[in-house]
Amino acid sequence: MLWIKALHIVFVVSWFAGLFYLPRIFVNMAEEGLGPATERLLKMARRLYRFTLLLSAVAIFFGLILYIGYGIGLGKGNAWMHAKLGMVVLVLGYQHACGRLLKKFEQGKNQRSHIWYRYFNEIPVIMLLIVVCLVVVKPF
Repeated sequence: MLWIKALHIVFVVSWFAGLFYLPRIFVNMAEEGLGPATERLLKMARRLYRFTLLLSAVAIFFGLILYIGYGIGLGKGNAWMHAKLGMVVLVLGYQHACGRLLKKFEQGKNQRSHIWYRYFNEIPVIMLLIVVCLVVVKPF
């Protein structure tokens, strides 16, 4: 079980690293406009988005093994797990929103400023903080 838990943590951390960096690329593209660096940034964003999809799938896979296979978070006194699973759904929604924003950049239809993307970039930090606190502290 400890190997599965370690792999789950590694893939969750890697997934979040991608979610931290992808909106940062959006900040750069919004600042750049239609400049020459935009195509290179778009390629980076596409690759990173696809990679975060893979990382999220593997992280969820190992998480499901822990939840279903080993029973971590099942039973009474584990309401923290329901909150964590709710946060996972929100993180997946954030990732989906990143994909939609990427499509807008690809189509040349971005309407948001680099400042908006700077705030958008902080959302996964808050979500990770909540998830870690839920898992470590188990407040309910």
